Amino acid sequence: MITEHTQAESSGDSAQPECSALSSNLTIEAPSTPPLATRWVVPGVLYIVATPMGNLADMSARAIAVLQGVDVIACEDTRHARKLLAHFAIHNRVVALHEHNEAARAMQIATFLSDGQAVALISDAGTPAISDPGSLLVRRLAELGHTVSPIPGACAAITALSASGLDTQHFWFEGFLPAKAQGREARLLELVHLPATLIFYEAPHRIRAMLHAVCVTLGGERQAVIGREITKRFESFIRGTLTQVCAALDDNSLPERGEFVVMIEGRAPTARAPDEGIAVARLMDALIAEQAPASMIARVLTKLTPLKRNEAYALVQTRLGGSDKADAG
Repeated sequence: MITEHTQAESSGDSAQPECSALSSNLTIEAPSTPPLATRWVVPGVLYIVATPMGNLADMSARAIAVLQGVDVIACEDTRHARKLLAHFAIHNRVVALHEHNEAARAMQIATFLSDGQAVALISDAGTPAISDPGSLLVRRLAELGHTVSPIPGACAAITALSASGLDTQHFWFEGFLPAKAQGREARLLELVHLPATLIFYEAPHRIRAMLHAVCVTLGGERQAVIGREITKRFESFIRGTLTQVCAALDDNSLPERGEFVVMIEGRAPTARAPDEGIAVARLMDALIAEQAPASMIARVLTKLTPLKRNEAYALVQTRLGGSDKADAG
């Protein structure tokens, strides 16, 4: 297993000199050139604006100009958004749009657009509507005939995948798995056969239970890459088999802090059939329920499955370690 740490710029003060320079550069234009907002903001359009995941220097010049030029900015959390906007001297009207009010807010924003106002949508970090509110808003506005225009930028899934070394031609973005153990396992069983890199998001308080479930259901031998705190000061990547990655949680090589992107290699054409992986998980659960010793369970798995002894034992330890916490998410 390989652990990589990079000292990315902090999202705090250390990034501000670069961002201040970026903001000041926006005003350096020939007198005859129209302001950036005038060129890039059209009345009656909704702009989907990507914002930095943590490093403020990742904010694009066009994103800043659009946010400066629109009439209204819709965001997940107005307090969080105002800190970002204030950094770039953006003081436009801000309204909240989250999972609990998205339907009602969509109709209000449709009225804004019909009245000739330009609106931007941002999330707390990254690209809106990707595992964040926004898809319902876009769908409703498109149905009403309004124009929706994306302003590209940071996206945790694609950013992490580019540094993973896994298959980048074929990948499946899953986002967050169900929080409850039963729903999580059911969804993983639907993904177990996919021959594409699997990409998940996970929160720190659920990362242990999630990785235990993935290890058991998909098989501990699959290669995995875990990205943590991407673009932030303590950015790190951990690479290895799922069994090794789960073990890293136990020795604190993988701290349960920050935001995680979990990437797992897809099922190889020569890999065992999906139902065999399901049988392994059920066999382990049955033996654990009978309070069989870990060494005995590992011996049984070695005899009945293609797993090697050390792989089987590590898998059993992972299952035992996660079984008490699987329903805590």
